[in-house]
Amino acid sequence: MKKTINLLKKHDELKVIDAELDIYLEIPHIAYAEVKKEDGGKALLFTNVVDKKRDVKFDEPVMMNVFGSYKRCELLFGRTIESVADEITKLLHMKPPAGFMQKIDMAKELFSLKNIFPKRLKGEGECQQIKYLEDEIDLYKLPVLTTWEQDGGPFITMGQVYTQSLDGEMVNLGMYRLQVYDKNHLGMHWQIHKDSSHFFDQYQKAGKKMPVSIGIGGNPLYTWCATAPLPYGVNELLMYGLITKEPAQLVKSLTTPLYIPKDVDYVIEGWVDPSELKIEGPFGDHTGYYTLEEPYPVLEVSAISMKNERTYLATVVGKPPLEDKYMGWATGKIFFPLLKTTAPDLIDYHMPENAGFHNLILAKMQPLYKGHAKQFMHAFWGAGQMSFVKHTVFVDENAPKLENYEAFATYVLNRFTPKSMFITEGILDALDHSSPETLVGGKLGIDATAANQVEAPQLLGDSELFKRVQEFIPDVVDLHQFMRRTKNPITVISVNKTKNVKEYFDALVTLSPHLRIVVFVDAARNDVHNSYMLVWRVTNNIDAQRDVFVSGLMVGVDGTNKNQLDGFTREWPDDVDCTQSVVESLKARGVWDFDDALYNKFQL
Repeated sequence: MKKTINLLKKHDELKVIDAELDIYLEIPHIAYAEVKKEDGGKALLFTNVVDKKRDVKFDEPVMMNVFGSYKRCELLFGRTIESVADEITKLLHMKPPAGFMQKIDMAKELFSLKNIFPKRLKGEGECQQIKYLEDEIDLYKLPVLTTWEQDGGPFITMGQVYTQSLDGEMVNLGMYRLQVYDKNHLGMHWQIHKDSSHFFDQYQKAGKKMPVSIGIGGNPLYTWCATAPLPYGVNELLMYGLITKEPAQLVKSLTTPLYIPKDVDYVIEGWVDPSELKIEGPFGDHTGYYTLEEPYPVLEVSAISMKNERTYLATVVGKPPLEDKYMGWATGKIFFPLLKTTAPDLIDYHMPENAGFHNLILAKMQPLYKGHAKQFMHAFWGAGQMSFVKHTVFVDENAPKLENYEAFATYVLNRFTPKSMFITEGILDALDHSSPETLVGGKLGIDATAANQVEAPQLLGDSELFKRVQEFIPDVVDLHQFMRRTKNPITVISVNKTKNVKEYFDALVTLSPHLRIVVFVDAARNDVHNSYMLVWRVTNNIDAQRDVFVSGLMVGVDGTNKNQLDGFTREWPDDVDCTQSVVESLKARGVWDFDDALYNKFQL
């Protein structure tokens, strides 16, 4: 972390904040705003950290937004992201050598791979300079942040969670949020689809406690590796060696059999009793909503160790854009070659951060035969973490760059018809709140690879269309049309909902000559002119099987919050919002330098 701080200072990518700030809401709120600035703002180092509730001043600083820009990502990787992807591509396509010189070249290539594998050292590491055992264990000695007002408590948000299979043959490094219950217990939010949860199942069946070691800090690449979507059973620290050309150097934990990098700043060790579950949450998560209370396994801490000079690394999650935008960009680029092994005719893909990554994927392919795009949809929905994606849009090789949203949307809308849609059912991320049941729900695929003949509507202006809609839907509050120059303009209608949205849609069929795609949202908390946040809201809120309607050429989408009017029986979570009194306090003390226009744009 010291090297990281110096590196970021050298490149003017670090802002040091010396004002006294609280781990409860204040520090996270500042980081939440900073990353929404142009180019991700700066990495933040908070040097005067306190816990006002416990009247504690911490010795160590808190570091946030370390990955929060494209430039910082490449600084931390020490090379271009594309070069890592190229190296993986080369490994995947390595062929038997044809001659002596090719054999020499391959030998060099294979010899360089020796540094990929983590190296286990004897003795202790810098991470074990200070040790707390037995009665000395106290998680409140760490500056663990409480990010949001409705959070169930403080959460470790950038923990490297090291686990191993029951037989010890496989190890895993993952990142899961960790709720501090008290001084020696943590909630382990590993979702049912995650590798650590698979290991947990093994210990549960055997009736044995599961060892866990958690690292915080050290080289930021350890933290990125914890998010890497590698196949089951593959050690994520192999990516560290591949990127740095140096093996991760590991030491044994003090009280578990697990090995952790010697230079992390903190280590929390413990054992999970598979017979014990405890309510975890709520937590304002990267969906921009609170995830609700659910039972999860509990870690009983058996040791805490740390460096003499340490930095506590954390992140903040909530409404986009956030640090995960840039981490996800790196992950997408690096693991593209692996995805191509499943879908070889894939040219490019992109997951917009304002759709929460898993909620939407844009993909460019080379269609070779009828139904090829639908085949790709099935491939995506069955491939590792891609299987959690809710909505996919496929275009052919002639489409504009996927990140050019205006041009991309124009291309899709000029060839879209209702028959372009494919709706099915599949697994969902445990954080998804919109489906009628947990973990499974509707999936929507759009095949825009074919240039369908599309009939354009008879356009009306917003004010005139609003008056016409109001005749059929008295609950309408506002209306705005996007992409009017395309053959499928998108009309966003905000309502004070008093009935199921399908009834509103059916009432508008009379206006179908003037409408093509109609999206309904709640009037509260939505701005019908703010396309960035509308994408966030709608992709979060819809279940394709329930919320997509078709009448002739007109398609309706219900992006409203669901309730008893919709037959929705699950609890609907609140938005993640800043606490206004905290923001006003930070402004009064001169430590809030975030523009009000951006505050409103990103609906903080």
